Amino acid sequence: MGEPERFWFPAKRYGWGWGLPITWQGWMAFAIFILLLMIGAFLFPPARDILSFLVYTVVVSVVFSGVCYTKGEPPSWHWDDK
Repeated sequence: MGEPERFWFPAKRYGWGWGLPITWQGWMAFAIFILLLMIGAFLFPPARDILSFLVYTVVVSVVFSGVCYTKGEPPSWHWDDK
């Protein structure tokens, strides 16, 4: 038996979803996500090609959400720690 899996992203304290990363792997995934968004602004300049930029941004965001869903705490609605 190995060590239990540690979540990369904790559940948000309020609302649904995940908070900032708590492991180096989570921070690396978050940094790659931000980097890909910045690269997309250069590959598909929004002023010239807004549709391609939006599609790229949605695809990158969906992939990152998948990483959060897979490596984060199970999502549920939270009102507080109580």
